[in-house]
Amino acid sequence: MLLVDVSIVNTALPEMSDDLHSTFTALQWVVDVYALTLAALLMAFGSLGDRLGHRRLYLGGLALFGLASLACALAPDAGILIVARAAQGIGGAAMMTSTTALLNLAHQGRDRATAFGIWGAVNGAAAAAGPVLGGLLTQQFGWRSIFLVNLPIAALAAALTLRHLPAGRPRTAGRLDLPGATVFTLFVAALTYGLIQSGEHGWTHPLTYGPLTLAALALAVFATVELRTHQPLLDLTLLRNRTFLGLTLAGLLLTAAAFAQLTFTGLWLQQVQHLGPLDAGLAVCALPAAAFVVAPTASRLLRTAAPAVPIAFGLALTGTGTLLLTRLSPASGWTALLPGLLTTGIGVGFATPPMMATALAAVPRERAGMASGAINTARQLGFALGIALLGTVFQTSLRHHPGPDTRHGYAAALDSVYTVAGGAGLLAAALVALLVRRAPVPVAAVDPAEQPPVLVKR
Repeated sequence: MLLVDVSIVNTALPEMSDDLHSTFTALQWVVDVYALTLAALLMAFGSLGDRLGHRRLYLGGLALFGLASLACALAPDAGILIVARAAQGIGGAAMMTSTTALLNLAHQGRDRATAFGIWGAVNGAAAAAGPVLGGLLTQQFGWRSIFLVNLPIAALAAALTLRHLPAGRPRTAGRLDLPGATVFTLFVAALTYGLIQSGEHGWTHPLTYGPLTLAALALAVFATVELRTHQPLLDLTLLRNRTFLGLTLAGLLLTAAAFAQLTFTGLWLQQVQHLGPLDAGLAVCALPAAAFVVAPTASRLLRTAAPAVPIAFGLALTGTGTLLLTRLSPASGWTALLPGLLTTGIGVGFATPPMMATALAAVPRERAGMASGAINTARQLGFALGIALLGTVFQTSLRHHPGPDTRHGYAAALDSVYTVAGGAGLLAAALVALLVRRAPVPVAAVDPAEQPPVLVKR
């Protein structure tokens, strides 16, 4: 449910826009604010779960997520929908940070490995199912149904949690780094807001450079606070580790390169190609489906390789596949997307499985939970910032290359979007090749309470 709601909105955007009479910028926020709140709060809720207990935090997040989904479904205008999507993201962040800890508590031995395997498979399937499910529900029952479907799922999840999951005990004492969490949230929100406004108003408008300046100041304050706090939200000394730094940046760029562009691809499929929501969802699901199929095979084939090799290779394929999408022309049909989407999906399948394990193995055991939160935050932040930045690229290109009709304008705008996104994927590959050390790291550094056991051969 959490991961489906990242992408389920994409195929519903045109119908949602017509019904609510919303602007392009409002559409960006409907998609982006969910990922934004996830990114801003993952690390804070990770620490909070250690203090309050993960089941309690999970149930609270589940309740908020369900209520926010109802508010989304009943939203009379785009403004209320955006606020409700933000509330969904808050609930989602509380749930997402608790899942691995709860699974770890509920299962032992081989059962634990099986549980984490099923959990990983569901994550992969959710990414593929989001656009298709969104298209199916929108086409049959209208866009509001994509939020209403969360209500019975949330109720069932709550009942199963109360019946089967142990409450556990808080593992950490001490105060939550509330100043750090507040300033980091301000940084992420101001940066995203400034980037989105740049597409509508340009870079020299106060609504653009004002928030971006605030974001820079907030980042500086965050660094100062974290260096002076006894129990920081993020131990900045982790960033001195070249492997961890490289993989954190790569995680951010990966989601920006591979997934953020799908929002604009979905608009092209429906507004230019005139596909229905379901067909548009099926067209773009080639990417996550390829990643889902390739990931387990790639993991088995590359167990003896140095971690940097499959990660850098996968990121290079991701960037190359996105650049292949630039071959779209005004006369292209939806099938022109398939080579690029499949190549990108194969790249994601190669890069993603070893990325988290390698990052956690590179840090001290007592920092594994914090490192996991940082990597997940970087991935969500990459999606949020990717949509914001690529939206600016899209709108700027439409203004400068309107073309004789919608087809020409969209083709030129998407060409710019895919070029920037593909460059981000290739940059991620270069960072991994330069920064990630090639020798596998002992897996003893991974905190078993935060991640499933992973075997790394020397």
